[in-house]
Amino acid sequence: MVKMIVDIEGMACGMCEAHLNEAVRNAFQVKKMTSSHTKKQAVIIAEKDIPEQELKNVVAKAGYDAVSVSSEPYGKKGLFSSFRR
Repeated sequence: MVKMIVDIEGMACGMCEAHLNEAVRNAFQVKKMTSSHTKKQAVIIAEKDIPEQELKNVVAKAGYDAVSVSSEPYGKKGLFSSFRR
């Protein structure tokens, strides 16, 4: 799984967050997505990496500007994850 952090300009309220989340969820298969207009950021958890340009295009179609996209491997952290080897 992969965690993508997208810096976004143009969100002003909670409805903007919901609108962006819906647009991305409809375009890609994501496990979890949260966005924050105060942090100007969206965090996407997906099974596989989403192409950066495609993601930026979806964000732009929703009416916002994806300034930067970074990704890193994501491992779900649970109570017993520290015991796995």
